[in-house]
Amino acid sequence: MRPEHDDPEIPESVTPNDLERVARNELKTLSKENADGVARHLAMAAMLIDEDPALAHRHAVSAARRAGRIAVVRETLAITAYATGDFALALRELRTQRRISGSNDQLALMVDSERGVGRPERALELGRSVPRDTLPVPVQVAVAIAMSGARLDLGQPELALAELEIPQLDPTRAFSYSPALFDAYAEVLEELGREDDARVWRDRAVAAAEALDDSFDVGADETVEIIEVDDPTEYPDDDALDAHDLDGDDLDEDDLVGDDLNGDDLDEVNVPDEASEVADEVADTNAVADEHAADAGVDIEDDEDDEDPVQSTDPADQDEQGDADVPTEK
Repeated sequence: MRPEHDDPEIPESVTPNDLERVARNELKTLSKENADGVARHLAMAAMLIDEDPALAHRHAVSAARRAGRIAVVRETLAITAYATGDFALALRELRTQRRISGSNDQLALMVDSERGVGRPERALELGRSVPRDTLPVPVQVAVAIAMSGARLDLGQPELALAELEIPQLDPTRAFSYSPALFDAYAEVLEELGREDDARVWRDRAVAAAEALDDSFDVGADETVEIIEVDDPTEYPDDDALDAHDLDGDDLDEDDLVGDDLNGDDLDEVNVPDEASEVADEVADTNAVADEHAADAGVDIEDDEDDEDPVQSTDPADQDEQGDADVPTEK
């Protein structure tokens, strides 16, 4: 029997268990048959995201048609849209995912998506709207990298460098985020014409990546948090590093009202002097996202009380879901 939509094929070898357990737990509100189908599509999206993002996106769209109220489904749809360059759709889906889950873990991707639609100023406002110390450390680093990119978009390399001068910029230790952070720092140094310093940080990025690789046994599931790195160059004393204060005057948060995770609207950062302009930008983004989603066969409805654009195609799930919010794992 043909499915209702032209879904991409899934090899028989791919099972619901190929999806991470945390993600599978979010599907428990669905009927078993629907949950298994959604899980397999999500598993395929994860497998294909690097080698074939377009096909991964098709799998994410198929999952969203069946389980549009599930946070991990909307997150996957956003990530695959981002990978295909559809930043407007990615931004919209990330907003919805954050509304459903109450999580800011994808804040960096939201910042980058704002950059992708050509709004670096808005990207900076969004990145500052959430207190940095409320985020997990890897997310803090990812946000710093995205904010630095927005500074580069605005032609502000000195401020871009300052965005990256955070406590995690430590060449004596390697975490999972260290190679990307060191590389980003090197890129900004190159932009400033500091080629020798950039080369040093490139070497540090390589050293950190190699140290991390060496720390894993084949098939190991655990992540090594801290690994001492043999630094290829002499590093100055901590006192010699004038780390930029991200809470300083140039990044003052007093004019921003952060998102209220318990409120009705988790999508808007209120800037008193620019509220109407931001609202217009969001409306423009949503219009583009609506068009792209329609082309993908995903029905997006704008409703103040229910902004979930995809409804389950499984009758049992419709009965279970009703109009109530779907409980999610926090």
